[in-house]
Amino acid sequence: MTKKWWQAAGIRAIKTGAQVAIGVIGATTVFSAVDWRVVGGTVVLSVITSLLTSLAGLPEVSKGDGTDASA
Repeated sequence: MTKKWWQAAGIRAIKTGAQVAIGVIGATTVFSAVDWRVVGGTVVLSVITSLLTSLAGLPEVSKGDGTDASA
């Protein structure tokens, strides 16, 4: 695992954390009990956000040596 691989993995982890935070914030604003509709909506929101982020490019896509595939 190269330095570039760790950088790409860190970027993906930060983005994923932000995606989950968006979903959790939306869910907790109406939290009073476990509402499975809210849980489902949170999951859907996270998936959509992840897909939209992936459209811009995936930093973890590489040639196998930890370098960016577009390089």
